[in-house]
Amino acid sequence: MSATVWITIVGLVVTTCAIKAFGPVFFGGRELPDVLARMIPLLAPALFAALIAVDTFGAPGPSLTVDARAVGLAAAAIAIGLRAPIVLVVMCAVAVTVLLRALT
Repeated sequence: MSATVWITIVGLVVTTCAIKAFGPVFFGGRELPDVLARMIPLLAPALFAALIAVDTFGAPGPSLTVDARAVGLAAAAIAIGLRAPIVLVVMCAVAVTVLLRALT
């Protein structure tokens, strides 16, 4: 790899460490406001749901697509609704998606 690649990697590592250290160093001894304390645990599930939605329904340009991925997601939602274990939920979603792709 070239020197430019390594400089970029080192720069990204230093920047990431600085960003991660900023909060605890400057705000470590303070209590969060109640609104933020209730909101922060909801950020990760919201981001995960947004990533799933974009990956499932995203298409090039300003359009949406509904294909086997959407049907697999629906199968996973049904399995979750039936309180299936997470391994079974994933296997169900994969099986439905693979089956639908094989049929089309």
